[in-house]
Amino acid sequence: MAPRAWPAGAGPQPARALDEFCDLVWQEGLRFYRDLPWRNTCDPYAIWISEVMLQQTQVARVDGRWQSWLLRFPTVEALAQAPQADVLAEWQGMGYNRRALALHRAAKALAEAEGSFPHNTQELLSLPGIGPATAAGIRAFAFNLRGVYLETNVRTVFLHELFPREEGVPDKRLVPLVDAACPDDDVRGWYYALLDYGAHLKRTVPNPSRRSRSHVRQSNFEGSHRQKRAAVVRMLLSAGPRGVNAKEVACALTLGELDAGRDAVDDAYACRLLEELAAEGFCARMGGVWVIA
Repeated sequence: MAPRAWPAGAGPQPARALDEFCDLVWQEGLRFYRDLPWRNTCDPYAIWISEVMLQQTQVARVDGRWQSWLLRFPTVEALAQAPQADVLAEWQGMGYNRRALALHRAAKALAEAEGSFPHNTQELLSLPGIGPATAAGIRAFAFNLRGVYLETNVRTVFLHELFPREEGVPDKRLVPLVDAACPDDDVRGWYYALLDYGAHLKRTVPNPSRRSRSHVRQSNFEGSHRQKRAAVVRMLLSAGPRGVNAKEVACALTLGELDAGRDAVDDAYACRLLEELAAEGFCARMGGVWVIA
């Protein structure tokens, strides 16, 4: 059989031939394989939850939280029927509360459709919070279907092995290569191999993903607007139907800021935070207080 070739038109040819690269990934993936709990199921709902939890979150942090989520919301229908406050409460500590809202909204859309979990890319992309990588992950790990699953560990392998000395490599150069390398049969195993080899590389070599044009260094969480948003969501959950007002939020945030040597938070800023969260569906104003939606 003639050796396969990388697609033309994707810029300079990669440092390794296609077959050589694939053989290496399979070998290293086997060597560094991780027996993770979400790999022991093909349930698309459970895999969807794992994919969302794993975004910008360490594996060790997800292991345990994923199981807890599935105990509380074992099916799409259970998640769709749960109060939003319960969904947000279960998500606490995972960061990026918007993802919990998106999961809840997508579950409601799926439950209303009364069909099986979609495996078509466009149907998946139409759901709240599901982007190209999440859709490809669901297709690969739940249905063993081909797709371009380009997340940070996968990107790390392609940059390390195929572009070892280039800086600012755009994803548009990687996408056709990821597509060409993906097999027609064991898609699930192939992406496991890429993920595990990529995780090993990130622990052992200077992170190749920093040479991606899409790499953005995450801003500090401490003292950030994002940290204050998360704190307000926790206050709303704790207050329940009693709700909170802007002055209470300002006082509570100020205590934390002053303890950390930062400036106090005024009522106007607290009000803007609450209005911002309300616009996104986290809470609603009832009279003079704000309550969790």
